Amino acid sequence: MTTAPFPIHHYPEDVTVLQVGDKTILLIGTAHISKHSSDLVIQVIDQERPDAVCVELDEKRYTALSQRSKWENLDLKQLIRTKQLATLMVNLILAAYQKKLGGQVGVMPGAELLAAARAAEHHAIPTVLCDRDVRVTLRRAWRATPLLKKGYLLAALLSSLFDKTQVDEQQLATLRRQDVLSELINELGTALPHTKKALIDERDVFMAEKIKQTQGHRLVAVVGAGHVEGIKRVIGEDNSHQIETISTVPPTRLPGRLLGWLIPGVIVLALLLIGIRQGASELTANAVYWILANGIPSALGATIALAHPATIFSAFAAAPVTSLSPLIGAGYVCAFIQVMACPPLVREFETVGSDIATFKGWWLNKLLRVFLVFVLTTFGSALGTWIGGYALINNLLN
Repeated sequence: MTTAPFPIHHYPEDVTVLQVGDKTILLIGTAHISKHSSDLVIQVIDQERPDAVCVELDEKRYTALSQRSKWENLDLKQLIRTKQLATLMVNLILAAYQKKLGGQVGVMPGAELLAAARAAEHHAIPTVLCDRDVRVTLRRAWRATPLLKKGYLLAALLSSLFDKTQVDEQQLATLRRQDVLSELINELGTALPHTKKALIDERDVFMAEKIKQTQGHRLVAVVGAGHVEGIKRVIGEDNSHQIETISTVPPTRLPGRLLGWLIPGVIVLALLLIGIRQGASELTANAVYWILANGIPSALGATIALAHPATIFSAFAAAPVTSLSPLIGAGYVCAFIQVMACPPLVREFETVGSDIATFKGWWLNKLLRVFLVFVLTTFGSALGTWIGGYALINNLLN
């Protein structure tokens, strides 16, 4: 890979021209909330008329940006059945933070990516979605994050919602500078190296390979400025053999799977041994304690979330059972019941971006209340498992 001179027109430093084999690639580094970036991608596409335009989007993100009625087609119940509720929540948090910053400069997040796609469509130029499925990215990032740092990552996500940072186009221009971005990315790599690999490094490889696979000799690629250096570094390499690996979510490691069954196994075994050693009355008493220790904290979590009465009852009933199986958690059961009993309205989906950034909004918006139910009943059930499990083991040993 070599850096080529600008072919015809002169562009700002946000545009890098690369020569890879017989392909000339104009790589545009953008800020996802910048009007300057939107104007620049339109200018480059209008002037260069490339053979194809590659954008840093996957199918779902492109649909979310381009279709105003996306919420009408969202099946929350199916998301819960396939255990994708947490992924949706993280997506909404990230989108809300970008939307808040974008609102300060009058541009919605991803506007430049959508502008690139529309400019390509206007000139009858193929648009190629070159980013990895966002669900795969988030799951790989979560799996890669060490257990002790998962809390740090969640805290950083939630704190971003209430960040009061003010930005303008001048600050965005500074942020797009390669030295500033390199420093920020290096800081992320130092704090969360495994997370940074899944969120940034793997996507650099993925997008570079997708760009190279795109038909045509003259291409425009529009990506976030934080990916420019990484793509430049790897685009001259043959990393096609990595695509299959980094496009899948790795299965839970054997120790994790064993731990998932170990805790329920210990609880059941403790109850059986108590029954054998101490009799049926003690078995009944300890079983009732287990039910109460799990059911009460989970139901309390649902109550704090202002869940529907049916959800609160389900939290109490489900937690003692789901705690004995790693296949499904109380949070998913309660979220499903909450959606059935109190389904969010379309307008609440549409205002979730602003509601999510306020403390009160989490309780007033029915979609966000589903997330609260999911999180608080999960936490309550986990707390109850440790309390109940400790009591059972203690009774058995004494």
